[in-house]
Amino acid sequence: MNAGIAKMDERRRWTDSADAWRNWAEGMANPADRVNRPLLDLAGAQPGQNVLDLAAGVGEPSLSQARQLDGRGLVVASDLVPAMLSGLRRRAAGHPHPPLSVAADMGALPFIDGMFDILLCRFGLMFVPDVPAALAEMRRILRAGGAAVLAVWGPRADNSLFDRLGRRLGADHGPMADALLAPLFRFADPAGLASVATKAGFASIRHEHVSMTMPAGIGQPFWLPTLEMAFAPLLSTLAPCDREALHERIAADFAAEADGQGRFPVAMSVHLLRLET
Repeated sequence: MNAGIAKMDERRRWTDSADAWRNWAEGMANPADRVNRPLLDLAGAQPGQNVLDLAAGVGEPSLSQARQLDGRGLVVASDLVPAMLSGLRRRAAGHPHPPLSVAADMGALPFIDGMFDILLCRFGLMFVPDVPAALAEMRRILRAGGAAVLAVWGPRADNSLFDRLGRRLGADHGPMADALLAPLFRFADPAGLASVATKAGFASIRHEHVSMTMPAGIGQPFWLPTLEMAFAPLLSTLAPCDREALHERIAADFAAEADGQGRFPVAMSVHLLRLET
């Protein structure tokens, strides 16, 4: 794929999705924290260190990292899409030590060599057209002894909310739905990512796997945030009546796969990698 075209596609995708991410950020804070906490624990940022959150979106995990450091260090949040960062700044209002926000392309970061002690990237690297270039940039801006800590999704089949929505949207809308969902699972097997990181100059790699299941009652549209955030470009093409009909089909799908207590098992599988210089 042409890198320039891919970059424009991703910029458009996340610009289209920015409103949904802003709208659901607070409502999804608790599920997001189930990944943020082990990610930040693996990073282990210490007071006085410089931390960069890549593909920060509307503020996680940079806001959580800033709360942890409480002004005893620098936290910078970067994202390709300015609309995402505007959501971050709104969420950071009133924060005593908010992250600094910088619009940046992960493949050409505007920071000097060795500027950061810790890099964070939660569910962002899989969308980058040129992953070797992005990893080389991460290595460049890390100091000696620093680390990049990444979160990527495990296999689609082990992430039941994405999988069930993907089957419905794929059946109804075919290639466009599949094209939106496929990048999420680009590193479902983290061995490939680890190999590219080694070639980019990282000296050692530590891998942890986070797996959990959270039963969700089918009486509420628990699937709506994921639908709107992951499939916003597709939803924007639907008339209101078509979107309402889609919601009804999705609700029926989850109801059909619920347990005897009317709950759907929302399973999550996430790989965490700590890449050390």
